[in-house]
Amino acid sequence: MISRRTFFSILFASCFTIISWLHLTPTADALGGKLPAINQLAPEFTLPTNTGDGKISLSDLRGKWVVLYFYPKDFTSGCTIEARRFQQDLPKYIDKHAQIIGVSADDVDSHAEFCDSEGLKFPLLADTTGAVSKAYGSWIGFVSMRHSFIIDPEGILRETFVKVNPSVHSTEVLAQLEKLQSMATPGKLSAS
Repeated sequence: MISRRTFFSILFASCFTIISWLHLTPTADALGGKLPAINQLAPEFTLPTNTGDGKISLSDLRGKWVVLYFYPKDFTSGCTIEARRFQQDLPKYIDKHAQIIGVSADDVDSHAEFCDSEGLKFPLLADTTGAVSKAYGSWIGFVSMRHSFIIDPEGILRETFVKVNPSVHSTEVLAQLEKLQSMATPGKLSAS
């Protein structure tokens, strides 16, 4: 029989582990590393892309809501489903002044082929070194984890998704984006 003190020590440690696992702490660890803190500036980045001027920086997107999603690999089943769902919902994101950005370790040429193959009309960024994925706690070995983030028009990280089901993820992100925008006060968190 264990003592009452030992029992409560074990109980406390277990509760702390569960709370950390649920990511209820301001900064939490995910399988891919340390997640950036909610309600703080999102980590800045500049990465090459298959669209536009050939590169995108987070700072270029100020004034818009950003849905930044990390995924393992172009042309794989889960990643294809997830990208198709974001593309299917793209008009709804545009109506909400939100830019979807996909990030993986694949190179720009792979992204261009993937976009052409799937008819994707949003940019995919090539994080070939994993530096940006690491900054967002989304890097494991040589691929990005399936994590997503909502960033407000001022560049503040407002939501993190680490348990992603590719089939319904876009719907979940869209619902949370709507909730965040409805909580926005004039001059704060507003869409431009």
